[in-house]
Amino acid sequence: MDVLPLLLLVAGSTAVAGAARRTPVPAPLLLVTAGLLVSYVPGVPHYTLDPEIVLPMVLPPLLYTAAMDSSYLDLRAQVRFVALLSVGYTVFATLAVGWAVHLVVPDLPLTAALVLGAVVAPPDAVAATAVARRVGLPSRITTILQGESLVNDATAITAYRVAVAAAVGESAGPLHAGAEFLVASLGGVAVGLVLMVPLHWLRTHLREPLLQNTLSLLIPFAAYALAEYAHASGVLAVVVVALYLGHHSWQVDFATRLQEDAVWKMVAFVLESAVFALIGLQLPLVVGGLGEYHAGQVLWYALAVFLLVVATRFVWTYPAVHLPRLLSRRVRAREPDPTWKGPFVVAWAGMRGVVSLAVAFSIPHGVHEGGSFPYRNLILFLTFTTVIGTLVVQGLTLPALIRLLRLPGRDARAETLLEAQAQNAASEAAEHRLDALLTDPRNALPEPLADRLRAVLERRRNAVWERLGTVNPETGESVDDTYRRLARTVIASEREVFVALRDQRHIDDEMLRDLLRRLDLEEAAAYREDE
Repeated sequence: MDVLPLLLLVAGSTAVAGAARRTPVPAPLLLVTAGLLVSYVPGVPHYTLDPEIVLPMVLPPLLYTAAMDSSYLDLRAQVRFVALLSVGYTVFATLAVGWAVHLVVPDLPLTAALVLGAVVAPPDAVAATAVARRVGLPSRITTILQGESLVNDATAITAYRVAVAAAVGESAGPLHAGAEFLVASLGGVAVGLVLMVPLHWLRTHLREPLLQNTLSLLIPFAAYALAEYAHASGVLAVVVVALYLGHHSWQVDFATRLQEDAVWKMVAFVLESAVFALIGLQLPLVVGGLGEYHAGQVLWYALAVFLLVVATRFVWTYPAVHLPRLLSRRVRAREPDPTWKGPFVVAWAGMRGVVSLAVAFSIPHGVHEGGSFPYRNLILFLTFTTVIGTLVVQGLTLPALIRLLRLPGRDARAETLLEAQAQNAASEAAEHRLDALLTDPRNALPEPLADRLRAVLERRRNAVWERLGTVNPETGESVDDTYRRLARTVIASEREVFVALRDQRHIDDEMLRDLLRRLDLEEAAAYREDE
């Protein structure tokens, strides 16, 4: 195996993603554009998006990190709309796009058209969350988009399998399709429910952070593989496990959480960067299979499919928002009357991504009666252009659309006030607990050390309130910002002394690592990096 192309892909994509953080363009869009431009540069290796690698090896960790960062409680509060999008819309888009493409493309069999419909139906989890974070969508819309993109892959992959079975000559009627969907979805949820409690028990009982983080890295692959082995949805198994573990992550050792957060951020960054670059790099392979089609003809088909995908999302989204209110008095009483703006943003934020392309590349080359799969190359091309079109057109215009609609963003001051109130309640409880502990002779401490514990609690209580206060007229910093800056400077001075002592051979490297780790933990406690 030649490792150099893989290293070039990872290094190049991460460099572009890093550069994107300094531009107003979301990283997925810049990566796809870079892949498109580089794909025809002489000497660049030919990269094939292999579904046997992407689906079992790339999709599970990306789903796992997205689900771990999601809020189970927020998703539960929006479960109706999430289900209507992740299941209802995906099935609707499969049927509507498939039927329309069957009418638009001459001689394209309905079964093959439904395969295309299933392939382009699911919006991408990574693209949705990346753009949502960048443009500052309201929290409810972000939750809905995240929840949809976590589950819709399972619906789309099941619909794709049913459509492919019909296209290659296997029996796949409506009852068979419904049964397969139920088995896959319920089976995936069941596998996740079976795994989540034992895995959480292991995470809380392993005492070695390295072992705990090794387990964390294995969890998404194990959940996906076991579910797929049972002919269930690996996607749903990973999501169920990750939501449960994320909801209970506070019970895991602090050292594990620190390491796990850093490890998974790095893994997600590398994988997200590589997969979006891979999308652009598929251009020569996709275009190379269109020898029998005229350029104007395939471009018309591509535009038609893109418009169909965008239109079907609008056609589904507004009834999904308003029909439950019309049919249920309880929904009307419990939920505020939505404006047209929120559903419009949800409908426009339907970017497609790597899962659509990976599933398209897994389309078989032949059918049972012999011969090639009908219009396979055209389906690949139309999937590619739909992914590129939604990423570029919708991804680039979404920030401007948010500004134009003037959607209310997150209220930073209100969130800081809630954080301060929560911290105040926690500090009061901790102070009462500390006073009770110090009355026990077994916990006797010299007064300076007891005062230090009280000062730490007081510092945590005041830090958030200070963010609501005035700023330093000289530096523009709040009191909390100044404290964190000075704390980092002081800790850096200690770090320099420790390194100098190591260089002078007064302490060895093992002692240096222990001392630096203590400083690192203090710095992490004193300074919270802005995401």
